[in-house]
Amino acid sequence: MNATLFPPPGNSDSTEILIAHCDGGSRGNPGPAGYGAVIEDKNGRVLARLSEYLGKRTNNYAEYAALLGVLAWCLEHKQPCVRVVADSELMVKQMKGQYKVNSPDLRPLWEEARRRAGKLERFEIVHTLRGGNKEADQLANDAMDRGMGRTPANSASSPPASSSASASGSSSAPRPAAPKPPQPRQVLEGFVKNGVVHLIEGELPEGIFVKIIRE
Repeated sequence: MNATLFPPPGNSDSTEILIAHCDGGSRGNPGPAGYGAVIEDKNGRVLARLSEYLGKRTNNYAEYAALLGVLAWCLEHKQPCVRVVADSELMVKQMKGQYKVNSPDLRPLWEEARRRAGKLERFEIVHTLRGGNKEADQLANDAMDRGMGRTPANSASSPPASSSASASGSSSAPRPAAPKPPQPRQVLEGFVKNGVVHLIEGELPEGIFVKIIRE
């Protein structure tokens, strides 16, 4: 095991490193959640597709679950080097030690991810925009669809459901025509950097109005 979680370049042959795209999401925050991941070798050959339903969880919980799923797969299949590509800037920076982990719900996941990553010979994690994680995003949505009793949009190529992906308590899919109930008021914490508000946990949909109260 390396003395540090992120060893300097050159400690291992970079051509042998696997690339794992992972993504997690939830419909509502918290809400029905799932994650997806695609693990490839150095030639771009897909070694595994992961897709798992998580029950009612937050978006950030699902992002960490995706990372933990990738690390578990690497350890189980004795793959010692992996570069994780994720679109959660929060998780990437927390794993790199650039952001603190203040959430009591996320800290155990962060600690377990660090523990698993420390068992590898080489671990890297990089941030990408959402467009660079399309297949992992689709697998995460497929998992949420299965958990909610819906047919995944990508069902023709979806992987078999994992043991917990089919453990949803839903008996039927919601009727598409049913009106959405009014959303309760949310209280989210964040911080301001360079004039931009960054949420510590949670997401807000596009086009809504927010009220910011300084503490």
